[in-house]
Amino acid sequence: MKISNFVSVFTVALLLIVSSCKSTSKKEALKETSTTPNIVYILADDLGYGDVSYLGQKKFKTPNIDQLAKQGMVFTQHYSGSTVCAPSRSTLMTGQHTGNTPIRGNQEVRPEGQLPMPAESYTVAELLKEHGYTTGVFGKWGLGFPASTGDANNQGFDEFYGYNCQRLAHSYYPYHLWHNQKKIILEGNKGFQHNQYAPYLIHDEAIKFMEINKDKPFFMYYASALPHAELLLPQENIDEFKGKFLPEKSYKGKDRGEKYKAGGYRSQENGHAAYAAMITLLDKQVGEIVLKLEELGISDNTIVVFTSDNGPHKAGGADPLYFNSNGSFRGIKQDLYEGGIRVPMITKWPGKIKEGSSTNHISAFWDFMPTVAEIIGVDKPKNIDGISYLPSLLNKDTQEKHEYLYWEYNYKGGRIAVRKDNWKAVKYNALKNVNRKIELYNLESDPSETTNIANEFPEVVAELAQIMREARTPSEAYKFDFKILEN
Repeated sequence: MKISNFVSVFTVALLLIVSSCKSTSKKEALKETSTTPNIVYILADDLGYGDVSYLGQKKFKTPNIDQLAKQGMVFTQHYSGSTVCAPSRSTLMTGQHTGNTPIRGNQEVRPEGQLPMPAESYTVAELLKEHGYTTGVFGKWGLGFPASTGDANNQGFDEFYGYNCQRLAHSYYPYHLWHNQKKIILEGNKGFQHNQYAPYLIHDEAIKFMEINKDKPFFMYYASALPHAELLLPQENIDEFKGKFLPEKSYKGKDRGEKYKAGGYRSQENGHAAYAAMITLLDKQVGEIVLKLEELGISDNTIVVFTSDNGPHKAGGADPLYFNSNGSFRGIKQDLYEGGIRVPMITKWPGKIKEGSSTNHISAFWDFMPTVAEIIGVDKPKNIDGISYLPSLLNKDTQEKHEYLYWEYNYKGGRIAVRKDNWKAVKYNALKNVNRKIELYNLESDPSETTNIANEFPEVVAELAQIMREARTPSEAYKFDFKILEN
């Protein structure tokens, strides 16, 4: 063989070897990042940033949630999808902020349910189901009346148990719950009885779901109704805290009549004790979920997320001021100031996420879907607003940042907010008051939003106003006249 021919053969062989090595390396890298961990997403209802002891709550303790924070990563700048229930959950499911997600408000449908997500909506449950996951939602749904296009079973969930309607979820001793398409009549709650406490029933079904699916990948969306009003739970739970939070706050609610168990809140003489007891129960159930994962031997292959759907409420006699439920932040539920939308967020993933870590990465509910997509090794869906925060979870320096975050709330006169870097723009009464000016805050120096500095930075206001005008897509159900956004 000529030397030139030998060199050519040798070169080709070497290239094949190198190519093979690169291919193997790429497959190994893909294998390392393309995983199928179980995912448990725990969503509290109206739990404020300051309602957990790891973030400063002093009047009662949340030891199980605190332990979760010690075992995982705490997000200090995480935002809910909205300042009320349904749109917040819609952003979580679709990966789209409230300018684009199909459900942008709490629009009721009688006799039971809310405006449904359309059939063409693509949810994180559908994404996971398409890639081999069994999916279940337990708790409060609120994204479509029974059997509608927005019904949980029509939006990617194999199993649903709980409240379809968030209005009926105001009652903790309801006349019925739903198991998929079957209405479960709660005989113990007939008339004026209250013998079957819904959070107990829902929790038991969630535990069963994990037991049944322990040998295959599953996604469990645990949408607790706690601690949303009404302030009610078994008397023995309240008795534990009676007399500890004086002076007590009493509330006269709907104990008879048309709204009884149909959207009204029952009376409560010990509002402070009841609120502390409800969060204590929520904390206990979080602990039981984590313990069950350990008992089943699947804890190391399970991602656990804990957060809240919006800021603290004052309905049904709740007293966020007494408990400092919004921490150092301004505003509560229905506000677009930080207290209404900045929420606790913890993610635990043994062996992947460093224990006791934290991140100040700015993130929101609509980031969950692309994060899940990256975790299981698939492309993120198109036409979404979220970005994956997996690099932050894994302490990588490749974390992409949001250009901006956007919220709109088509009630209370119309409210809009934009966060870009440390700048936060807020506009209230946007649908009623043409002359209402945009407020501007620097969250780095003023996280409590105490000083409006719009007059000092007109160019920043103009930039964020432009985002307000352009961030949304039209919606027939949630119309918003943006001509009045001129500052």
